[in-house]
Amino acid sequence: MRILQEHAIHLLDPSELMRPEPTFADKNPSKFRDYSVDTADPLKERVRRTYRQMHLNQTVDFVNGRRARWLQFNTIKLTVREALEKLNDLVDESDPDLDLPNIIHAFQAAERARAEFPEHDWLHLTALIHDLGKIMAFYDEPQWAVVGDTFAVGCRWGDSIVYRGDSFEGNPDGDNPAYNTEYGMYAPNCGIDNLLLSWGHDEYMYQVLKHNKTKLPHVACNIIRFHSFYPWHNGGDYKHLEAPNDAETKKWVLIFNRYDLYTKSEVVPDIEALWPYYQTLIDKYLPGVLEF
Repeated sequence: MRILQEHAIHLLDPSELMRPEPTFADKNPSKFRDYSVDTADPLKERVRRTYRQMHLNQTVDFVNGRRARWLQFNTIKLTVREALEKLNDLVDESDPDLDLPNIIHAFQAAERARAEFPEHDWLHLTALIHDLGKIMAFYDEPQWAVVGDTFAVGCRWGDSIVYRGDSFEGNPDGDNPAYNTEYGMYAPNCGIDNLLLSWGHDEYMYQVLKHNKTKLPHVACNIIRFHSFYPWHNGGDYKHLEAPNDAETKKWVLIFNRYDLYTKSEVVPDIEALWPYYQTLIDKYLPGVLEF
């Protein structure tokens, strides 16, 4: 096993920055995401530049290339606990007021899921590990291919994608008739499971789970896979590609996102006291050393 790197990675995840969705209208408006352009605001400019690079470079060919690189699962071997503790070195700069490592957010999200659905232990673990795919940031993956809202490649870009108006300018898929129509390379109602999404930590962690033969239910894997697919589950795009069983996936993704987005707090959970409970879930659903 490789020795874990010890330097901190400061990661701006624009997908977790200020969300305005009416589903979560009880949240303090200061936390809602605001994608207006303000060149005098350095945080807004960082978010805009991150999405610009994502939308310019995330093509069908790019995504297939990243899948070929990462889905060999030969980057590092870690237990779930080791991977979670690695997130101590990952500070999400999209939440600059708190400046808390990702592992704290992971336990905050898991504990809220546990409080609302104490009978669904699989959901508690899903909340705990949902961001583990962000470890790609430690191995030279650019931030725009790790974090942020995801979208389908290989068809016309969804209307609700942030900065949709001009952010995709120069992306060659926009000029490719195989990819720039409503259906593109997909069949009607093919199902969200069959879409090729922009590359990021969601799809990577989903594939890590499947590769390592997790015992988590499939809906848990789908929560992780689609939790950043905002143009679909909150923006209303890609309905023409949905299959009937996608409604159940969307229901659980929306439930989960209440924990993902709105559990951040200055109240830090007692992680050491919580470990024994969550270790039992790890042993049940995702034991041993995993190949990332």
